[in-house]
Amino acid sequence: MPRPSLFDPPGQPPRPADTPLAERVRPSQLENIVGQEKLLRPGSTLHTMISQDSYSSFILWGPPGTGKTTIARLIEKMTKHHFVSLSAVLSKITEVKSLMEEARRLLLSEGRRTLVFVDEIHRFNTAQQDAFLPYVESGAIILLGATTENPSFEVIPALLSRCHVFVLEPLADGDIITVMGRALPMLAQELTLDDSALRLLAELAGGDGRRALNFVEMVARNAGHGQAVDAKAVQEAINQRSMFYDKGGEEHYNLISALHKSVRGSDPQAAIYWLARMLEAGEDPLYIARRMVRFASEDIGLADPQALAQAVAVKEAVHFLGMPEANTALTQLVIYLAVAPKSNACYTAYLQAKDDARRGSHLKVPLHIRNAPTRLMKELGYGKDYRYAHNCQDSYSYQRCFPDGMEEKVYYQPSAYGFEKEVAKRLAWWQGLKEKQLKEEKEE
Repeated sequence: MPRPSLFDPPGQPPRPADTPLAERVRPSQLENIVGQEKLLRPGSTLHTMISQDSYSSFILWGPPGTGKTTIARLIEKMTKHHFVSLSAVLSKITEVKSLMEEARRLLLSEGRRTLVFVDEIHRFNTAQQDAFLPYVESGAIILLGATTENPSFEVIPALLSRCHVFVLEPLADGDIITVMGRALPMLAQELTLDDSALRLLAELAGGDGRRALNFVEMVARNAGHGQAVDAKAVQEAINQRSMFYDKGGEEHYNLISALHKSVRGSDPQAAIYWLARMLEAGEDPLYIARRMVRFASEDIGLADPQALAQAVAVKEAVHFLGMPEANTALTQLVIYLAVAPKSNACYTAYLQAKDDARRGSHLKVPLHIRNAPTRLMKELGYGKDYRYAHNCQDSYSYQRCFPDGMEEKVYYQPSAYGFEKEVAKRLAWWQGLKEKQLKEEKEE
């Protein structure tokens, strides 16, 4: 006879033994949810909503296996409101609209509001999310969403502004071990896991309680009745160490940000770590190379002109070699960039010039520096009085190159690091020639 769940209330039939372990272990009481103590502590906003059965629309945002669906199911169990659930993967827009109309009817005829739980709400497109808006605004429904993706990017602003966002954290290893400890008595094999096995499973789960329980089931299928399982047996049963990475989601941007900021912070050791995290999880090496090419000009620039050359060369090496051979070329690049002198002078110069360009796009190019390929253009004064620098002393002759009606600006200001010290000397030399020429012209 299958053992009843530790979380089943008295008198409730036990869940079938062939039900996935993660489902059998799912808590049936709010206080049995582990790892979200801050979110669910007595007096917190979410706890108060549930305990008082008084809701406003909200979104549960967190990684897989952290309790989002469990919280929704407990709300369904405890609420006196009408409760319906939708899956953004399976539900069609016609179903959504029909459900919304039924909620409106209930509000008008019976004064009852409907709690609508939408799992994976980020999978609904803009039109589908728009369908909720009038019903949320009228009070016909209270929207409860769950998502693994950042709602700032995946939920339309009009809907997001009407929802509170509750953030669920990945489960700590200790929480994962607690969950597994609760699950072991439900296994027909009556296994025991030693400390090394529990620690390894918690590490492999990466904060995902459901994943940990799936691993426990895999271990159980490969174990004998009553076996004491150690870390070696766990590794053999699972047979792989999966990387936790979503190339299309927020974690992708978190990791490239960590790599970029480690290189900018001149920390090659951390940069190598984040590089390895991305590559070993299957990130496109050319994407990383492109980001490093950008970094070479944005964060180093003329402080080390070879940085861009190195980055482009590694980009070509990555394209030529592919993975896994390209890993050392990328490692070489992030080390080079991390230890290079840093300057964002080129980057900030462009940003300032961009602002002026947008404000002054109506300003015309001065006639003397316009090209004059035709007779008519010459007659109109194009290129008149232009001085060819190579025909002048020091190959320099000052002539105004900013548009008429705009003052001359200084956008690029070299830093005191690396090659930019030499650039500063060169700029000072050209400026000296300019001032000398202007003084001579004034005295004439």
